Amino acid sequence: MTVLKRGPSSNSQVLATDLDGTLIPLDGCGRHVSDLATLDEQLRTHGVELVFVTGRHFDSVRDAITEHRLPSPDWIICDVGTTIYQRGNAGEFIQLRAYYEHLAVITAEFSIDELRSRLSVIERLREQQSEKQGAFKLSYYANADEIDELQAEIGQLFSECGAPYSVIHSVDPFNGDGLIDCLPSGVSKAHALNWWSRHLGIADDAIVYAGDSGNDLAAFTAGYRTIVVGNAHRALVEQVRDAHQNSGWYDRLFVAKDRATSGVLAGCRLFGLIESTSET
Repeated sequence: MTVLKRGPSSNSQVLATDLDGTLIPLDGCGRHVSDLATLDEQLRTHGVELVFVTGRHFDSVRDAITEHRLPSPDWIICDVGTTIYQRGNAGEFIQLRAYYEHLAVITAEFSIDELRSRLSVIERLREQQSEKQGAFKLSYYANADEIDELQAEIGQLFSECGAPYSVIHSVDPFNGDGLIDCLPSGVSKAHALNWWSRHLGIADDAIVYAGDSGNDLAAFTAGYRTIVVGNAHRALVEQVRDAHQNSGWYDRLFVAKDRATSGVLAGCRLFGLIESTSET
């Protein structure tokens, strides 16, 4: 039997962060690489629990850790919130079965194969590669200028056939592809992070969430302390600002001037997860 590490204690500080466009240094930016090393050292020094929250599939996350020399996370929430892994005592990652069973309850007997069959009538959807699919995730490519319309069309189809699924869409910031993810109803990065924190007894106030794109929106507006990095689209920034103001949150949002990794570092300093500097 594999023995897992204990989860974070109830008074732990947690950095939950997206990867692409957020924690991962942008191409050619030496400052991001340097700031990543600083962040890694500071998180370990201060005992901050590190959670990756990403749309990538698990093997892609492991590749990114190696390629970009990322800190080794304590937890990985991947596949847009449909899979959770914990790092074991030997450094291996083990899928959290309790979360799998949680999603199985949501989807009941409506399988991914049946969902795929229902969606085959929408010819503008292009199914993503097999490694990007999951037990509770069905993903497609689409033209970026059609994804709003397609989201509505898919939502209508789900409603008509009683599929317990919902749709999240975004645009790949690097190549402009429209991305459509069909997930169990109500599931998102925020749903998974919320389930994880409740499962381990972690208070919302202990969590700082960092991200850059539309599929981070639910987590940005879930009540956590929030870092929006400087490369995020301005329309998204305003949407997050409005949500925080409407909820009466005036101390939970940091909109970084710095992009990606450097913005995450600045936000962690501001929120007290790591040591501040005279420049912050």
